[in-house]
Amino acid sequence: MAVTDPDAARRRRGIALVAAHTLWFWLLVPPAAAIAGGRVRPAAPAAVGLVAFALLYLALVAVPVASLPVPPTVRRLGLALFALLGAGLAGAYAGGPGGWLILLMYVAAAGAVTVARPARGAAWVGGAVAAVPVIGAARGAPVADTAQTALITMLAGAMTLAFARMAQLVDELRRTQRELARSAVRQERLRFARDLHDLLGHTLSLVVVKAEVARRLARTDPDRAATEAADIERIGRTALAEVREAVTGYRDHSFGRELANARVALADAGIAVTVRRSGDPLGVAADDVFGWVLREAVTNVLRHSRASRCEIALHTGRDGSVLTVRDDGVGGRPGFGNGLRGLAERLGRARGTLDVGPAPGGGLLLTARIDRRPAAAVPA
Repeated sequence: MAVTDPDAARRRRGIALVAAHTLWFWLLVPPAAAIAGGRVRPAAPAAVGLVAFALLYLALVAVPVASLPVPPTVRRLGLALFALLGAGLAGAYAGGPGGWLILLMYVAAAGAVTVARPARGAAWVGGAVAAVPVIGAARGAPVADTAQTALITMLAGAMTLAFARMAQLVDELRRTQRELARSAVRQERLRFARDLHDLLGHTLSLVVVKAEVARRLARTDPDRAATEAADIERIGRTALAEVREAVTGYRDHSFGRELANARVALADAGIAVTVRRSGDPLGVAADDVFGWVLREAVTNVLRHSRASRCEIALHTGRDGSVLTVRDDGVGGRPGFGNGLRGLAERLGRARGTLDVGPAPGGGLLLTARIDRRPAAAVPA
């Protein structure tokens, strides 16, 4: 499958637009016809100047339209040379046949495309329009022709300014779209990494605990060891299913399910579990978020606390929901690693807060709050 380069595609469109600008050269037919008919003297400088003027116009238009890599200083010098050449040819031949004042229209259009800032572009166009009657009066050009050329120059400059501004806005929109797409990819990567950490961290800790139990019972109680090994197999299959669900972005991660898993994991590790629930049923958002919070909290208790007791308390009322997990282990104030940072981000999206610190009397206390209860609810 071919991959399209946005810059290359834009450059091709720009080249097509530059080619379309050659249609504007029909306005240069009268001066060219006057040179060819021998009505302009001297003819050679006029012909060379007119050809150079047309080529320089195409080059100036091609730089911004086709996104050519030309330094700004070179662009400014080219525009200044183009303006001097156009004003010089108009000033030299405007008194004769051919309508040479029309060259100032090209000067206005080139400046409108080349000058990046809209205010400066408008000033450039205004200067080109003002130069038409000045040069026309100095060279004795007919007033009607001068007025008509000034009007054409103003309209062409204004139209080119509008086109250039629209092109800038389209480019900004495309850049914004690309940045939003990159941001969405980054956010999805962070979500997937956070989900895998929360899923596998708890599951692997539970597997380690059960494997230790099975190893201790292998000689004294083979039947119990076989049961623990079967649980390890079941946990592994569940973890595999959860990883697959996380990949697709759909998973049932209820608080009730995690509470049942927490009871089993803590009991297998020899930690006495106390569960207290009060108040109303959890809302849908709180049910999902508190499921993740409980999973990570129990994982930390299993890994780091060396506790003998763990208390899990949940209260839901009109002001919101509060989940606390307290153990009697080594305590301290843990640093916010990937797990706790991920929980804080989840709670933040649900308009909740997370607090982790030493518990009164020893151990660690984790408190998660969601102040506003969602309207929808699930059974407790």
